[in-house]
Amino acid sequence: MPPIFDEYSTRYEHVAMRRDADGILELRLHTAGGPLIWGAGPHTELGYAFTDVGSDPENRVVILTGTGDRFIAAIDSTWIGPMSPKKWDTIYAHGKRLLQRLLDIEVPVIGAVNGPASVHAELAVLSDIVLAADHAYFSDAPHFRRGTVPGDGVHVVWPLLLGPNRGRYFLLTGQRLSSADAAELGVVSEVLPADRLLDRAWELARQLSAQPDTTLRYTREAVTLPIKRLLLDNLGYGLALEGLGAYASWPTTSGS
Repeated sequence: MPPIFDEYSTRYEHVAMRRDADGILELRLHTAGGPLIWGAGPHTELGYAFTDVGSDPENRVVILTGTGDRFIAAIDSTWIGPMSPKKWDTIYAHGKRLLQRLLDIEVPVIGAVNGPASVHAELAVLSDIVLAADHAYFSDAPHFRRGTVPGDGVHVVWPLLLGPNRGRYFLLTGQRLSSADAAELGVVSEVLPADRLLDRAWELARQLSAQPDTTLRYTREAVTLPIKRLLLDNLGYGLALEGLGAYASWPTTSGS
């Protein structure tokens, strides 16, 4: 049986959901009602939330956004501490589920990047349409410059979006791309004032929702299949390398 919206919509501590009569579902990431702070909690539950969302045939277009003036730009202390095979096994399983289940959502996804995205920015830029507030920026803060292997999917996503050389430079230097830079490089489709961002996302979602259900689902499948294949080949291996690196170099590194 497919999941029931009234049951799963309030199940998750870090995702606020609202859906309109046309089946447009807004997922707003948050921590206690404010900007999302990354840690074990969201890393664990977002993959399950994406599973529920992707399994519900009443969802016809999805909008993914953050809260306040940031998308994700902070990490809590749950990643800090000794690394062990058991701890990384949990991170490995949740890290695979996080991106795989996001791409398994069967309808178009619009990413509305409401501010800085320096932690798991790939959650937004994997969307079919990416919008960004004019004060937003993109970077990969938690990994290489902190002594951690960037292997949790960013090693696939950013070279894919930026090109192999730009993508590796981005990961190895901690480069920060403004929303305007990201638009120029093709990562972002539109840059908007922050107070117009969500309205524009809903406007586009309503345009998309005018299409038949099968068109929405089959188009999403067609455009995401090449990315799914890349992650299938590379995500698990990248996470394994990240875990080995974290275990070998603790206590100077943090988690994914």
